[in-house]
This record gives sequence, C-alpha cells and structure tokens, in this order.
Amino acid sequence: MTMTLDDADQILRDNFAPWIQDLGLTVEAVGDGHATLRLPWSDRLAREGGSLCGQALMAAADTATVIAVSGARGGYVPMTTVQQSTTFQRPVVGKDVLVTVRITKIGRTLAFADVTMAVDDVTVAHASTVYALLA
Repeated sequence: MTMTLDDADQILRDNFAPWIQDLGLTVEAVGDGHATLRLPWSDRLAREGGSLCGQALMAAADTATVIAVSGARGGYVPMTTVQQSTTFQRPVVGKDVLVTVRITKIGRTLAFADVTMAVDDVTVAHASTVYALLA
C-alpha cells in the first residue's frame, strides 16, 4: 500500500505528543523508504543568539524517521527509537529546514535510517537513527 501525504499527516496528528505537534512539522513527501518533512522557522525554537535549537532539529529528525518507516511499511506500526546520533554543521537562523529521511535497511524488528537536515540545499545537520518495530 502506498502512503499518501494525507495518511502521513494523520500519523503526525494521531501518534505524537502535543509538544511535537507544536513544532509545526508538515509532510512534503513520503514514499517507500523515504520521507521529507518541513520544520518551519519559529522564534520560539531559537536559542540564545537567535539560531534554531538542536533539540528541535533532533525531534524533527526523530519524527520524520517515523513517517519514513511508516511509508516503507505501508502504514503506521508501533515503534520506538533505539538510537539517534546527530551532528550539527551550521546554525539555522530565520529559515525553514527540510528534514529528509532515507531508510537504509528495514527488517522484521529493526529499521535503520539516514537523516539530512538542509536549508536552501545546504546541509545544516545530519542524523542516523535506529528504530525497534514493535508490531
């Protein structure tokens, strides 16, 4: 089953805590093993000095991975983060971030992904994630 953008948006609404929903993430693309979400700029997410806080980027990467895994599985299944490693390469000020996930391996119980976070086609952060599939 191919997941639609509406399906992915419904997963965001139904399965994430209110503070994640407050990030304002929107699904730009979803398919078999990939997803792209937009993290809109918000002054509320800026840290001292005016750049986007790393916690917001990490939460966006984590959330986008759920959407990508759901796309690969043809729908949402219960899952949980096992590991996430994030590197921050450039500050983000006043711009939306595109969070693009590519599933590198998906098995019966684990999924592995690479996450690129970019502004204007320039990588600002990168993450690798591992998820346990619970169903």
